[in-house]
Amino acid sequence: MTTLLWVFIIASFVVAFAGLIYPVIPSVLFLFIGYLIYGFGFSFDPLTWTFWLWQILFLVFLFAVDYLVTRAAVEKRGGSERAKWGATIGLIAGPFIFPLVGVLIFPFIFAFLAELTLGKKTKEAWDIGVGTVLAFLGSTLLKLVGMSMMVILFFMYI
Repeated sequence: MTTLLWVFIIASFVVAFAGLIYPVIPSVLFLFIGYLIYGFGFSFDPLTWTFWLWQILFLVFLFAVDYLVTRAAVEKRGGSERAKWGATIGLIAGPFIFPLVGVLIFPFIFAFLAELTLGKKTKEAWDIGVGTVLAFLGSTLLKLVGMSMMVILFFMYI
C-alpha cells in the first residue's frame, strides 16, 4: 500500500510539472493533490501550519508570476488587450494542435495576427508576438523554480 501511495504522489507531481508545457493542466492543484494523498494515506502530522503557509505563499507567487510576467511583457512591447487574449488562446490551444512546439508557436501567431487586425505594422506585430513567447518562457522558468521549491519543501517537511 505504501508503494502505491507513493506512486500516486509522484504521479500527481509529474502531472503538475506537465502543466508547464500544457497550460490547461492546473499545475498547482496537482501538487496539492500529492500533499493530500500523503496526508490521508500516511499522516498530516509532518505537514504543519508552517508547511501550508509556505505552500500558500508559493501558490500566490505562481499565480502572480503567471499573470503579471505575460501581461507586462506584452504591454512593454506595446501589445493590445487583443494580443493578450490571442496569446492566452494560443497557450491553451497550441499544445493540442502541435504538442510541445505548439505552446511556443501559437501564442506568437495569435498575438501577431491580433495586432495585424488592429492595423499595426508587421514589424510591430512581430515584436509583440516575440514578446509573448519570451514572456511565456520567462514565466515558465519562474514557475518551474517555484514548483520545484514547493516539492523540495514537501520532502523537507516529511
